[in-house]
Amino acid sequence: MTVEDNLANGEIRYVDRYSSELKTEKIYGERALRWVYGNPLGHIAQWLLIRRWIVSAYYGRIMDELKSSLKIKPFINKYGLDESEFAEDTGEYLSFNEFFYRKLKPESRPVDESVNSVIFPADGRHMAFANISSENNFFVKGQSFDLVQFLCDEDLAKRYNGGSMLLSRLCPVDYHRFHFPCSGNAGVPRLINGWLYSVNPIALVKRPKIFWENKRVVTSLESDHFGKVQIVEVGATMVGSILQTYMPGERVVKGEEKGYFAFGGSSVVMLFEKDRMQFDPDLLKNTSNGLETYARFGEHMGEVLG
Repeated sequence: MTVEDNLANGEIRYVDRYSSELKTEKIYGERALRWVYGNPLGHIAQWLLIRRWIVSAYYGRIMDELKSSLKIKPFINKYGLDESEFAEDTGEYLSFNEFFYRKLKPESRPVDESVNSVIFPADGRHMAFANISSENNFFVKGQSFDLVQFLCDEDLAKRYNGGSMLLSRLCPVDYHRFHFPCSGNAGVPRLINGWLYSVNPIALVKRPKIFWENKRVVTSLESDHFGKVQIVEVGATMVGSILQTYMPGERVVKGEEKGYFAFGGSSVVMLFEKDRMQFDPDLLKNTSNGLETYARFGEHMGEVLG
């Protein structure tokens, strides 16, 4: 079953890892999103304007203004965010963007300490693909994932033939800092410029190639136990900024902050070499059923293979 099949009733459904319940996502800006990707006039607006960086940059400036802080409390109440997790009091955020890329108290996201484990890099809805090269139902039937176009490097793409991939989708309601999934030495981030389409499933079933069309940043991590891991942050509509906070070339530890996204929904993609790691069974099962799994940064999502 594909994500497209699960969207047939018009809802985005996912499995909550903590309750094992099937839940329906509350979509931020749902009406506009459905119009852009489901209406002929919306398609024109998307092509002419919405996918372009200047729109996201303009909206980002609005979210940096002091008056945007008035949106914070209503947003928290509407989406049921837990303020006790925030590293700062809600009243200390001077703009909506400051709130959006807020830090959390360390105890709210404990990191799995097992030497052989790899953790989720971010809060979000996750899909795991054990063999990305053989995946031919990526969001829709008959769609494969184009590693060459995604990485913009044919030799690097060959390295991940038969490898595995985790796709982590962050909604506007999520914590928007991302972290290293395992320890190792992190290289210099490489920017690949592109468009800024939405990465919501409503958009992806209409245009699965968004992942290799959108702006993204690629970082190679020479890990201690998982070989060379590619960490790719993908921008989206209203996310013009992908900011790195780590020091390239230095050793990083599992769970250390790597960077953050400014306002909007976005994604983190991780690529592992063939026969290096094994995803947790629930992730693979849910993905095979066309469902994302909601889980938080720091939690166990796989282990060293062998």
